[in-house]
Amino acid sequence: MAHAAPATDRVLHNYFRSSSAYRVRIALNLKGLPYDYVPVHLTRNGGEQFAPAFRARNPHALVPVLNDQGHEIHQSMAMLEYLEEAYPEHPLLPSDLGDRAYVRQLAMLIACEMHPINNLRVLKYLTGTLGLDEAAKTAWIHHWLGLGLAGLEAELSASPRRGQFCFGDTPTLADCCLVPQVFNAKRFALDLTPYPTVTAIVDACEAVPAFQAAHPSRQPDAE
Repeated sequence: MAHAAPATDRVLHNYFRSSSAYRVRIALNLKGLPYDYVPVHLTRNGGEQFAPAFRARNPHALVPVLNDQGHEIHQSMAMLEYLEEAYPEHPLLPSDLGDRAYVRQLAMLIACEMHPINNLRVLKYLTGTLGLDEAAKTAWIHHWLGLGLAGLEAELSASPRRGQFCFGDTPTLADCCLVPQVFNAKRFALDLTPYPTVTAIVDACEAVPAFQAAHPSRQPDAE
């Protein structure tokens, strides 16, 4: 699929509903960094991520891929760290070493423990290779999302570091990761009533224009 020539030195190859791409869009917006959006549809035409041209960018056939100032990165958490180091204005990590570790801890609990278990390729394996029906797939999603959100609720509700957001009153990397994960939970109709602290933080995030602009429904390839 041909795309227009980039108008900036920053290009994000992504899919509107990808949690990983969503978190990077949030970070770019919070830092005020414009970028060109190149859609990669994960289910159309057998999955555009499997096309040779895209595999040349990312052999793992996953979105997103970020090109910035000649650097190409194809792992979302590496992108978030890169953006924080390359563009320190509007920081997404606190200044204190222990606080920085705490924010990273929250972000990675979501990105490394919760998200991969319910990723598209895992769900396709469940319903395809293993032959699970849609009810069983939904039960799988609810189980693992619920387990992760219960842990986050316990941690965040007891944290003296929490403010309006996961840490204090300024969005951090943790919020960049949390909002897409809760979006997925809503998409699969998980009851969020047991997680009032989590939902209050997400509500605060969703009132911020940078989060609103990153929402899947606002992307050019949204369906």
